[in-house]
Amino acid sequence: MVRAGLSPERLTLAGAELADEAGFDQVTLSALARRFDVKPASLYSHLKNSHELKTRIALFALKEMADRVADAVAGRAGKDALTAFANAYRDYARAHPGRYEAARYRLDPQTAAASAGPRHAQMTRAILRGYDLAEPDQTHAVRMLGSVFNGYATLEAAGAFDHTDIAAQESWAWTLDALDAALRRRSAP
Repeated sequence: MVRAGLSPERLTLAGAELADEAGFDQVTLSALARRFDVKPASLYSHLKNSHELKTRIALFALKEMADRVADAVAGRAGKDALTAFANAYRDYARAHPGRYEAARYRLDPQTAAASAGPRHAQMTRAILRGYDLAEPDQTHAVRMLGSVFNGYATLEAAGAFDHTDIAAQESWAWTLDALDAALRRRSAP
């Protein structure tokens, strides 16, 4: 019998909230069952296993983040688009640390292709059009931006920037200026 009020969507949202509170690695069917005051076995009518739950949370986070980034960059170009994209990405990581971690969950190729992941790459390429980068520079730039944004957000979440008098926001602005300058230098003549 399916418990009233439980659904895959509701369990996914609750799992995303649990990830933000306790960390993505703490999201299990048992932990989720405790949240709803049910036995773990009762969740199996909605989800196959913890892997399905984590995959659903990853897909939810990727879509949620893509929606926020899309809203942030709409109507912008060049450095303004780059800054809006980066700030939306960092703000999401800060507001939803567990969901952000979930967005890095390894998905099988078919699931990844159907996720919002390709949308992230398309948006990155869209902001790079303002820099007129030809291939292979455009692909290198997509990878560089993803690496820098993810690295900064991950280090900031771990408290790596808490040991200096220089504010993390000041370094973030410096980083975005440096990225903009690097991309402009690589622009096609």
